[in-house]
Amino acid sequence: MVQLVFSFMALILLTTLAVGLPAILLIRNQVERQTWARVNQGSHATEALYSAWQRRISDLALLTSQRPTLSLLLSQEQGTALANYLQTLQEETELDLILVCDADHHPIIQTSAATSTALCRLQDPTGLHVIEVGNSPQVWMMAAHPIDDESTDLGQVVVGILLDDEFSRRMSAQTSLEHTILVNEQPVASSLTGGAAACCTSTRQPIDNPAADIATMPAFLEVNNRPYYSTRLVLSPPGLIDEIALDVDDVVATERNLTWILVGSIILVALAGSVLGVAVARRIGQPLTRLTEAATAISMGDQTTSLSVPSQVREVTLVSQALESARVDLQRTLNELQRERAWIDHLLDAIAEGIVALDDRGCITFFSPGAERIAGWSQSEALNHTCDEIFHLAETSDTFSQHIPLPGQQSKILLEMEDGRQITLGITSAQLSSPDSGETGLVLVLRDISEAELIHRLLGGFLANITHEFRTPLSSIAASTELLLDQAPDLSQAELQKLLTSLYMGIISLQTLIDNLLESASLEAGRFQVYVRPSDLGEIIAEAVHMTQPLQEKYGQSLVVELPATIPLVLVDSRRIVQVLVNLLFNAIKYSPDETKITLNAIVNQGRVRITVADQGPGVPPGRQDELFYQFVHYDADDAKSRHGVGLGLSVVKAIIEAHNGQVGINNRPGGGAIFWFTLPLIEEGETE
Repeated sequence: MVQLVFSFMALILLTTLAVGLPAILLIRNQVERQTWARVNQGSHATEALYSAWQRRISDLALLTSQRPTLSLLLSQEQGTALANYLQTLQEETELDLILVCDADHHPIIQTSAATSTALCRLQDPTGLHVIEVGNSPQVWMMAAHPIDDESTDLGQVVVGILLDDEFSRRMSAQTSLEHTILVNEQPVASSLTGGAAACCTSTRQPIDNPAADIATMPAFLEVNNRPYYSTRLVLSPPGLIDEIALDVDDVVATERNLTWILVGSIILVALAGSVLGVAVARRIGQPLTRLTEAATAISMGDQTTSLSVPSQVREVTLVSQALESARVDLQRTLNELQRERAWIDHLLDAIAEGIVALDDRGCITFFSPGAERIAGWSQSEALNHTCDEIFHLAETSDTFSQHIPLPGQQSKILLEMEDGRQITLGITSAQLSSPDSGETGLVLVLRDISEAELIHRLLGGFLANITHEFRTPLSSIAASTELLLDQAPDLSQAELQKLLTSLYMGIISLQTLIDNLLESASLEAGRFQVYVRPSDLGEIIAEAVHMTQPLQEKYGQSLVVELPATIPLVLVDSRRIVQVLVNLLFNAIKYSPDETKITLNAIVNQGRVRITVADQGPGVPPGRQDELFYQFVHYDADDAKSRHGVGLGLSVVKAIIEAHNGQVGINNRPGGGAIFWFTLPLIEEGETE
C-alpha cells in the first residue's frame, strides 16, 4: 500500500506537472509573443504618426507662407503688427514656433524665444532637428517654405512643434503605449509619469535578438518599479530615438499568480494522493484524462475548449479552475488584440492616402483601401505584382520605381490611369524592416494632389493677374496725382482735364475690379442677392456709357447706342445692371482695336428687352463661348491691352443676369468681332405700383 501511495503520489505529481507546466509555458509564451507583437505594431504606428505629423507641419508651412497678410506686413516692415499676427497664427495652428527669415537667411522675427536663430541657416529645415538650448537639447519637428510673393524675395517661413512631454503624451494617447524621446541616450521628453526626469532613473535590460538592430534592440524596462516591454524607433538625425514601451505589470502579475496556483495545486494533489491512495487514483484518473485532452487542445491553438472538468477530487477541480482562468484570460487577451487589429484595419480604411508596402524586389506586399481608390486596382489584383506593373507614368517612358523618392523625401509624379485619366500623386517613402524575417522593404504613402495642383496653378495665375490689374490703375492715379501736386498752377486747362480724366479712369477701373471681387466673394459665400425695382433703362445705359467714355476716348474708339423710340421700364437692380454694362463695355474696349466702333443695342420683344454689345475684336474661338463665363477664365488676344485680366467680369455678369431671371450669351459677329447679349424682364402693366 505504501508503495502504491508513493506510486500514486509520483503519478499525481508527474501528471500535474505534465499538464500544468506546458499550459503555463504556453500561456506565458503566447502572452509574451502577443505583447511583443503589440509593441512592434505600436512602433509601426508611431512611424506612421511621425510621417503624418511631418506632413501636417509641411502643409502649415505652405499655408503660412502663402498668406497675403504675412507678405504685406513683411513688405511694409510692420514689426509689432507682424509679431501679433504670427502669435495669433501660432495659437490657431497649435504650433510651437513660427520663424520668418529674410532672403539672406537672417531671422526677422520668431514666436518662440527658446530656439536658436541659426535655424535660418539650415540647408533643409524640414524634418526633425536637435537644438541645444542652454545645456539641454530640444527636439523640434520643422518645415520651411518660401514666402509666396512674385515681386520680391521676402525669404522663407519656418514652422515647428516641440517634441516635449506634452507631445509624447499625445503620441501615447494615439498608440496606447508610452513614448520616451532620447538624444544620445539622454531623455528629453517622455509620456511616463514624471516626464523625462523619471526616465533618468530607469533600468534597461536588452533582450538578445540577433535579427534586431543594436539601436532598436528590444528590452525589458523598469521605471518607478513598474516593468515595461520596450523597443526603439530610430529617427533622423543620428542619435535621436523614440523608445516605445508597454506596461506589462498586469501580465507579470498574472504569470506570477498562475505559477503559485500551479504550485499550490500540486501540493494539494500530492497530499490528497497520500491519503486517498488507490481509490482516489481511480476517481481522478478519468478527470485527469479529460483535463489532459483539453490542455493538449489549447497547446494546439484551440482557445475555445473549456478546461473546467467536474470532479469529486478537490485538487483536480482546483487545477481545472486555475487552468480555465488562465484560458479565459488568454482568450480575452487574444480578443483584445483582434479588436485592436480590426481597429487598425478600420483606421486604414478611413485614411484617404494610399499606403503601399514593397519588398526588396519591388513587389507589392500590402495595398491599403486608400491605394485601391487612387490606383483603381483591388488589393487582390495588386498583391505580388511589381509597382511598375500597377502604376504607369504619363508622358514619359520611365518606370514608376525610378521616381520613388528616398526615405524622408517627397516627389510628385503624373500617372496615367486605366481609363485614360491623368492624376498627380505626391509620394513619400520610408524604410520597413520586418521584425520576424529581418528583410527590408519600402512603405509608400500616396496622395492624390491633382486638385491641389490645379488650384495652385489657378491661384498663381489669379494673383499674378490681379496684382497687374491693381498696379496699373494705381500707377496711373499716382502719376497723375503727383503731376497735379507739383505742377497744377502751371498746367493748362486741357492738361488739367487730361490728368483728371486719367484719375477718373483709374478710379473707375479699380471700382469695377473691386465690385467684381466683392460679387464673386458673395457668390462663393452664398450671400448674393439682387433688389429689383422699376428702373429707366435709358438712365442705366447713360450711366454705364458715362463711366466708360474716358477709356473709349483714350483708344479713339466710338460708341454707337441704338435704343427703341420708346425706352421701356425694366424690373431690375439698377446698380447691378450698370455693373453688367460696364463689364461688357470694358471687355469690348479691351479687345477692340483702336479707332474702331462699338455698338450698344436694345431691342424689345415679347415682354423682354435684349441688350447687345458688339465689338470689332478678334472674336471668340469656337467651343469657348460657354467657358468664358466661368471664374478665372479669359481669352488672351495678341495686343498688349488685352493680355491681362482676373477672369471675374463675365462670371459676375452671368450671375447678375440669371438672378434677374434673364439669359446671357455670346456670338461671333459676321465680319469679325464678338456680340455679348443679355435679356431683362420688362415692367408689365400694374407692376409699377
